[in-house]
Amino acid sequence: MSIPRDHPRRRELAEEAHARPPDALDSPLRVSYLAILTGPGSDGRAEWAQLEALLARYGLPSPGAPRNHCRTDVGGLGVRYERHTEFYRYTFMRPGLGSDPFAETALDRVPADWLAGLRGETLVALHALLLPWEPAADPEAVGRRYFDGNGLIGGEIGDLGGRALSDFQLRGDGFMRLVLQDRGMSPRQSGRMLQRLLEIETYRMLALLALPGARDLAPFLARAEAEVSGVTAELAAAAPQDEAPLLERLTRLEAAIGREEAASDYRFRASFAYYELVQRRIQELRETRIAGTQTLAEFIDRRLAPAIATCRAVANRQEALSRRVARVNQLLATRIDLTRESQNQQLLESMDRRSAAQLRLQQTVEGLSVAAITYYVVALIGDLAKGLEEVGLGVRPEVVMAVSIPLVGLLAALSIRHLRHAIVGRSGRDTGR
Repeated sequence: MSIPRDHPRRRELAEEAHARPPDALDSPLRVSYLAILTGPGSDGRAEWAQLEALLARYGLPSPGAPRNHCRTDVGGLGVRYERHTEFYRYTFMRPGLGSDPFAETALDRVPADWLAGLRGETLVALHALLLPWEPAADPEAVGRRYFDGNGLIGGEIGDLGGRALSDFQLRGDGFMRLVLQDRGMSPRQSGRMLQRLLEIETYRMLALLALPGARDLAPFLARAEAEVSGVTAELAAAAPQDEAPLLERLTRLEAAIGREEAASDYRFRASFAYYELVQRRIQELRETRIAGTQTLAEFIDRRLAPAIATCRAVANRQEALSRRVARVNQLLATRIDLTRESQNQQLLESMDRRSAAQLRLQQTVEGLSVAAITYYVVALIGDLAKGLEEVGLGVRPEVVMAVSIPLVGLLAALSIRHLRHAIVGRSGRDTGR
């Protein structure tokens, strides 16, 4: 059967449904988990090279071209690698419990120098145990045995198929502890539940990354809001000469707000997305309460929801401040434009008055020029008439001069007018170009 050719990304999109599948896990099992933050700029090649280096330690070949997920075994140790947008994570799995499960962890089988050389910053470090069910192992007994007697948080998960318990405390080695008790889960279900528990802690920490930034941003927003209020109050009573300094202050403030918004926008949006993932993974646990024990959902929501609400409030406050500054800036710019238009109108009126005065002066000068030209030309004609009288032609100089005055004056006026029109016409043509 022939069908149209595949979309270039059809296979990639189809396989996305099977990306990062959970492992099938049998109890008892020791698990060590690391989530390492690299930032959104990483292309994953350096992280993949680290995985290849670990496999080379055990004489194993490279898994191939870099990809976002890899599951392999090295020296009896299961290794799971996953890369995400701004972090990557390793899950190391070691069968059995040993004499002291949290002292002899899966991570003990990993070369220490390779661990120390991992690129990025550790965000989550956790040791977990997948234990077979013991009816007598109630939360208090588990707390005394594995958590130094601390009070535990947890509940029945997977429709009573398992029980998850933790104290959510960092030990001196920098690791948290988690216990998952298997009450009859299949290996696939055990893998899914453990994966969700690890993802809840990872996404919880990633969601909280925006909180320190939100706290640091609050004083800046308070100062910026006060500055905007001050500019707005001064603008109401400002004279035209005060508008330019106010615009400079407001523009500088708008630039500072834009810089802070650009720096924090990604972190805020990412935290909101991670918070939604935490809520979704908690729902997928299908958790029910253990009598006398706070559930995972209650513990996480009680501490995470206020933090996310703080981040959301700061993000909304920052966005509102940015819009407010833009409105005031637009108002001030409009006012400056009106002031400039008024000044331009006054300038045009002044230019019109000067042009009228120049025209009157020009007309006066032209009249004087006609009179001067007429005087000198008539004088020349008089000198010519006197010469003709001397040679006996009977010409009277006074009569000739009197008769020539109107004619010379008319010709002088016409010549000056023609010259003025020629100059004005040429100037108009040059301006048109």
